[in-house]
Amino acid sequence: MSGGQKTKVFLAGITIHQSELILLDEPSNHLDILGRQLLYDFIQSTKYSLIIISHDRKLLNLLDTVCELNKNGIKVYGGNYDFYKEQKKIDANALNQDIQSKEKELKKAKEKERGTLERQQKLDSRGKGKQEKSGVARIMMNTLRNNAENSTAKLKGIHAEKIGNIKQELQNLRFSLSETEQMKLDFDNSKLHKGKNIFKADNINFAYKNEKYLWNESQSFQISSGERIGVKGANGSGKTTLIKLIIGNLIPQIGSIFIAKSKIIYIDQDYSLINNNQKIYEQAQQSNISALKEHEVKMRLNRFLFTKDDWDKPCSVLSGGEKMRLMLCCLNISNQSPDVIVLDEPTNNLDIQNLEILSNAINEYKGTLLVISHDETFLEEININRTIQL
Repeated sequence: MSGGQKTKVFLAGITIHQSELILLDEPSNHLDILGRQLLYDFIQSTKYSLIIISHDRKLLNLLDTVCELNKNGIKVYGGNYDFYKEQKKIDANALNQDIQSKEKELKKAKEKERGTLERQQKLDSRGKGKQEKSGVARIMMNTLRNNAENSTAKLKGIHAEKIGNIKQELQNLRFSLSETEQMKLDFDNSKLHKGKNIFKADNINFAYKNEKYLWNESQSFQISSGERIGVKGANGSGKTTLIKLIIGNLIPQIGSIFIAKSKIIYIDQDYSLINNNQKIYEQAQQSNISALKEHEVKMRLNRFLFTKDDWDKPCSVLSGGEKMRLMLCCLNISNQSPDVIVLDEPTNNLDIQNLEILSNAINEYKGTLLVISHDETFLEEININRTIQL
């Protein structure tokens, strides 16, 4: 059975078993739209208590409490996902205001330190001049100079302590910021041309060995460069097969296709572009076709949240979200915009933070986009403007 079919069997078992407490870990993964609707109906109608781990924003909006687990602990929000998101926005705005206020405080403290030390130095200089004119003995001059230096050092110490405290408070505030940030692909889009016919299908169909044709009606359509297309259909309707036909990995048994010469990036839900046998830095260097210097590659890894401690880790230990970020980082390092990006269920293994990172990055892309996804929220966020329905 497919992942979606297995999930439907589990849901049927839940209704039979009638537990008082039901724990669901990413229950909408691999479900098609019909399967998701069955799940949503169950969640809304059940009288039993539910604890759900999910990144499905539509599902989370059916719940009355959201608990966020992060590096600082767990925080409970008394509402659904939209309420949680609004509260997070309010918290983020307040935090940014606190950071700006603390930055101003730090700037003022540094200016005050500079002004105080300049005044002290002027006073010391004047005092030294008067002492020399009045003929004060050398030993006394040394004593007075030492006192002046001690006084200046004391002032420096007081200001340094105050500035150090403000810096620490500022660092703590910045540490509280979410790691979700605009990780841009920064492609060179100059070679992309909108409106060019890159694919055409005339009455195509396909069948795997000893099986019937996938589609009751053969498919005819064309794709122009610059389009953002969603491919939809129930589990087993042949969405991935259609994508493989479009990118030239399969040949239809009936009908004809035209495929223009194009640079295509195919990204599946397991992020198979990442080589599990390589280390993170090695994977990044493999994409370094523009001969960036070593420190520039490492700067980009840092930008995508891979620090020095991560560079020698094997890619095999990375989570789905980490593989997605590394893949985006590699695309950023290559700096060559593909003509077509194909996403095949890219959100199944991502948390909400990494979903936002992927959405932000894909919205920076100006080429042709083909997406298989049952996540309606994700499709809206990446501005899909046309659908192929199977």
